[in-house]
Amino acid sequence: MAESSFAEFDFTSDDLARLRFAFSPAAEAVASLRLLQDPGRHTLHLPWIRAVRPRLAGLDLRLLFALVPLGPYFVDFLTPPPTTPLPDIAAELDLVAAADPDEAASEAARVPGAGTPVVRDFLADPAAGVARAAAELRLYWDTAMERFWPQIRGLFESEVLRRSRQLARDGAGAMFNDLHPNITWSEGRLRVRTRAWRRSGPLGGDGLILIPSVFHWPDTGVMAEPYQPNLVYPAPGVGTVWSHGAVPTADALNALIGRTRARILVALADAATTSILARRLSMAPGAVSQHLRVLCESGLVTRRRSGREVFYERSGLGDTLCAAS
Repeated sequence: MAESSFAEFDFTSDDLARLRFAFSPAAEAVASLRLLQDPGRHTLHLPWIRAVRPRLAGLDLRLLFALVPLGPYFVDFLTPPPTTPLPDIAAELDLVAAADPDEAASEAARVPGAGTPVVRDFLADPAAGVARAAAELRLYWDTAMERFWPQIRGLFESEVLRRSRQLARDGAGAMFNDLHPNITWSEGRLRVRTRAWRRSGPLGGDGLILIPSVFHWPDTGVMAEPYQPNLVYPAPGVGTVWSHGAVPTADALNALIGRTRARILVALADAATTSILARRLSMAPGAVSQHLRVLCESGLVTRRRSGREVFYERSGLGDTLCAAS
């Protein structure tokens, strides 16, 4: 195993003001490639692996596997920093296809196995290699990721809302120190344990993007110069992604408010929109909306608007009821 080192970022007040959350479908797809190369590495994701492996039989993934090998380092150009809080895969794949060929070649030359034929071909014509990698990643997304993205996205939406509220309520230090054991904050310095590279110095004025991940679990990841710095961390609740629709509820709670409303109330441990709950519980949005209205009128759930979205969460009474049951 590679020796641990640290990436350190010194924050100014301007850097803190530019701190933001986002998530990245392209980064999730790239992280999932490593699991396919070593399925026993994280048994948590075996349901996904079993579901997608038969679908991948006709795909040529040699270049992607070569650029995203097991180990501490893989190319960064496949995971461009998100430009919006809610990016879509088409926009991110366009960014991958537009990657600078010289930078992509420099990154490819550093991967383990850079002397293999597939990487040598990439280095011989980086522009063509970038185009091929983007095309492979697009096909891979369509085959292995698209059908699972709604439930993954639902987890991310809840996590981004929760962390944004934590940042506003408790400050950057408390939020960073709660993200992952690899991540620590002290006196304006963010320190991240990493096996890929070392870095120390000012953040640089571009701000930092915090990106929750499912497939990066249980590790963290860092990207910095020449890209906008970002920090990838495992989203809490990763284990629920592959068991969507199965929310356990107590018999007493079922008897009191009905099983369906009990499932919705239990699922609202974190704030969520109607669409998030519908995906999480495998229910029709209209049905979820009707039950949420009843739960709100009963004082078990509260609602608040954030931009165009309405988020629901358990009230104090709802928390008490779930804990008591």
